Amino acid sequence: MLKQRILTALVLLPLMLAMLFGAGEGLWAAFAALMVLAALWEFSRICGFNGKQQTVYTASAGVFLLLAYCGNWQLPALAWAGVLLFWLVCVPFWLYRKWAWRGVRVRTASAGLLMLLPLWFALRQLRQDEGAWLLLAVMGVVWVADVAAYFAGKRWGRRKLAPAVSPGKTWEGAAGGLAAVAAYALLVRGAWQETGMAGIWLMPLLLAALSIVGDLFESWLKRTANMKDSSNLLPGHGGVLDRIDGLTAVVCVYAALRALLQPAGM
Repeated sequence: MLKQRILTALVLLPLMLAMLFGAGEGLWAAFAALMVLAALWEFSRICGFNGKQQTVYTASAGVFLLLAYCGNWQLPALAWAGVLLFWLVCVPFWLYRKWAWRGVRVRTASAGLLMLLPLWFALRQLRQDEGAWLLLAVMGVVWVADVAAYFAGKRWGRRKLAPAVSPGKTWEGAAGGLAAVAAYALLVRGAWQETGMAGIWLMPLLLAALSIVGDLFESWLKRTANMKDSSNLLPGHGGVLDRIDGLTAVVCVYAALRALLQPAGM
């Protein structure tokens, strides 16, 4: 399984980097849309939508993204505030209460859209406004935290982080991930320079913690649906949603903070 994961990663990472640094605006928007729509399709599958409902749900989101691109829509500050509320308040409370639901309901569909549609806007806006290197630095937080947590957990993991949500995760693994991100933050400190000295440490650590929250949230959704992976689209990795759960939380929250704080002088 580890060998298969590595082989798939060796394909996915160069593809992501090629798109991030080499694609034009239209191709990057299409690539981000493909990723988001695949994840939305998997989300609808986890929630128990039937085939027709999955098609309508995903296609409707695709039409919205196409209109957003053609109209050059930007999310307003109120929408970004909603993104922060979702990830910083609603999702932790959701995990704390261990809410479980299946079937097509307004809150089911709305949660998926609120979780994933802002990712498309965030990926486009951050690349356009801040550049590919900054976006790579943000995504790197997730990858560093994930890899370090995996190996630290394998080596030292004893105490379960959230056994009812994701039995494989440990406090030791999480600590290893945060320690690795602290070291990573020094290597890419230019990305956080404008936030001040505290921000060099606090921003990456906040994002690393959010990547764990995003991972736990998707794990809980799958657990309530009695599913191991969101799909089998990516050999050794499960589905697209399995790979971007932490990334979604991190990129969306970072983009929301930039959008809300930058006008105030950030």
